[in-house]
Amino acid sequence: MPQDTHLQLEVLAELNWEPSIKAGHIGVTVAAGVVTLSGAVESYAEKHTAELAARRVKGVLAVVQEIEVQLPFERQRGDTEIAAAALERFAWDVAIPRDAIGVKVEKGWVSLTGEMEFYYQRDAAEQGVRRLHGVTGVSNLISIRPGVSTANISTDISAALHRSWVPDADAIIVTAKDGKVRLTGNVHSHHARQVAGETAWGAPGAMDVENLLAII
Repeated sequence: MPQDTHLQLEVLAELNWEPSIKAGHIGVTVAAGVVTLSGAVESYAEKHTAELAARRVKGVLAVVQEIEVQLPFERQRGDTEIAAAALERFAWDVAIPRDAIGVKVEKGWVSLTGEMEFYYQRDAAEQGVRRLHGVTGVSNLISIRPGVSTANISTDISAALHRSWVPDADAIIVTAKDGKVRLTGNVHSHHARQVAGETAWGAPGAMDVENLLAII
């Protein structure tokens, strides 16, 4: 069986395994390890989950997202309602600094702006709106504010990787300049790649993380 055909079947199996999505509405094509997802789903959260499921499969090098969000009538909301719901969600989330986020909604697509001190705060903001009724997409434009010296950030991240469960820590090369971090090298699973990226984002002073780790 050709490798791309095998990978296509593996991705389809993973989509069917994920209980929160309707895999029958999603098409999968594969070319040289690049997976393209197509079709239609009923929420942005389902679209996002489908992409995560595809990325979990060993051998997937990249994912092209062409799934459309087609909201059923009962889930449709006006832009004003969505913006108000997003702001209310932020007000209740202890991870998000008060009044730190600007929200713009256009035809269900939410754009988030502002500055945060840490990546986990930026991620919490996106997660907060991803599952709201009426949302068709999210652009997370929140930037990370430089707040500490970044002189030792590469060493700090390397030490954190070696503290973690990641078995490939010795194969990960960490470089950083002015708060911009790059991870290169090889790992043996998507989960290891994801954990390495999250670990790098956890470093004080990390303003951007380019995760170039290859899965072998």
